[in-house]
Amino acid sequence: MKFLGNWLVTTLATMIAISLVSGIEPVGGSYAGPIFCALTLALVNSFVKPIASLLSLPINLLTLGLFNLFLNAFMLELASALSVDLFGSGISISSFGAAFFGSIVISLATTVFSGLVMDD
Repeated sequence: MKFLGNWLVTTLATMIAISLVSGIEPVGGSYAGPIFCALTLALVNSFVKPIASLLSLPINLLTLGLFNLFLNAFMLELASALSVDLFGSGISISSFGAAFFGSIVISLATTVFSGLVMDD
């Protein structure tokens, strides 16, 4: 049940990023795009991000954690590409700047919605 709640929250956050950040567009439908992108983003954050975080630890220490913003943007780019390739539906990101600001919007919206939806 927790996975479904997280998936719903990430889907809503992705919809907000699509509406706020120019350069992020849904592919395969205005509902299906964010749904499949959120699913792929959850998988990427579960499997790829821990490895990337470990490999980028020296850079993260030098930048006092600010490199995590760029790492989140890279994970969003990867999830975007994978969701369109695997499911034929997801989001299209036009530039790294759009991915950067989109990842910030998704992170903030996920934090707000998780506080409202989750009861842990």
